[in-house]
Amino acid sequence: MKDFEELNIAIFSPNKNPYSETFIQAHKLLLKGRVHYFYGKGDNIKNEDDKYKRNYLIFLLFKLYGKITNKGYSYARDRVLSNSMRKLKVDAILIEYGTHAHHLRNFLKNIKIPITVHFHGSDATVNKIIEFSNNYEDVFGLSNKVIAVSKDMEKKLLNIGCPKNKLIYNVYGPRIEFEEINPKFSKKRFIAIGRFTNKKAPYYLILSFMKVLDVHEDAELHIAGNGVLFNTCTNLINYFGLQHSIKLIGVITPEQYQEYLSTSRAFVQHSITADNGDMEGTPLAVLEASVSGIPVISTFHAGITDVIINKKTGLLSKEHDVDLMADNMIKVLSDLDYAKEMGAAGKNHIKNNFSMERHITSLQEIIKSTI
Repeated sequence: MKDFEELNIAIFSPNKNPYSETFIQAHKLLLKGRVHYFYGKGDNIKNEDDKYKRNYLIFLLFKLYGKITNKGYSYARDRVLSNSMRKLKVDAILIEYGTHAHHLRNFLKNIKIPITVHFHGSDATVNKIIEFSNNYEDVFGLSNKVIAVSKDMEKKLLNIGCPKNKLIYNVYGPRIEFEEINPKFSKKRFIAIGRFTNKKAPYYLILSFMKVLDVHEDAELHIAGNGVLFNTCTNLINYFGLQHSIKLIGVITPEQYQEYLSTSRAFVQHSITADNGDMEGTPLAVLEASVSGIPVISTFHAGITDVIINKKTGLLSKEHDVDLMADNMIKVLSDLDYAKEMGAAGKNHIKNNFSMERHITSLQEIIKSTI
């Protein structure tokens, strides 16, 4: 058998380089094999390095032939992708998101290459997505291995029919730059980062922080990111006159996030299960915050409880419990030594159990086991 460094690995992702999917970029950059990155959806799937750029005339001929012979809408795309796999001598395929594997199922049925499907969050939890994907029956059948990023996700995938012998738990790891942060705890500020979506419930952070201001009127809350609830949160802040204490800072770079972590008192996130079933996997931002050395204040939700030890590396509350989250925020503002103690414990816990090196090594072993 080849060493992993000699393997040709094709990664398929629905997106190219989205700011909120740094875990996928880690797979692309850190897997030791020769990685070929395919991104996009429908007929617009591209190979990032363009070494085998699709010949559009050939694609059109396949498209015409597929239409004449009723081969289906994806016939031309699947033939082009199959040709790319052959030219690149691909040894194994890693597909990011169960939904993307379902999207590519016709292509996958006609190749003889081992397949690993990596679930991440909403693809394993949103009810309509699971229903649309027929409980991933085809995906589970075609896959050699299926990866879950939280214990809760592992249970959910088993419940909808994933064979136990194919399912493996492998949580993400934070980038090394976050391990190297030495927090100063210099500001009475909380930092949150993530998409403004229902499962992250940023409005609950605002409601909790209003109660914090009753005790610590000089405290600040900065929330980074964007999304469908951004305007809702802006309106809430303006309505209660909180503009001087709560800042919505938009999308920030990893370097800016690291700077926030180095000076903030704690990381906060009020994750909940949305009405449509949507849940977190294991939020990478939580891992990054904890390994930076500041406490994490969050909820008993999905993979957060796998990586944060309540009252030791952070403080957790039940979903929707605005009052207890406020109390937990007040605790780290009122007791700096306690915040530092939990932060140091969190750094050690993540470095020893959930490092990026462990995640990538495990992923390589999973992929190699399929060959």
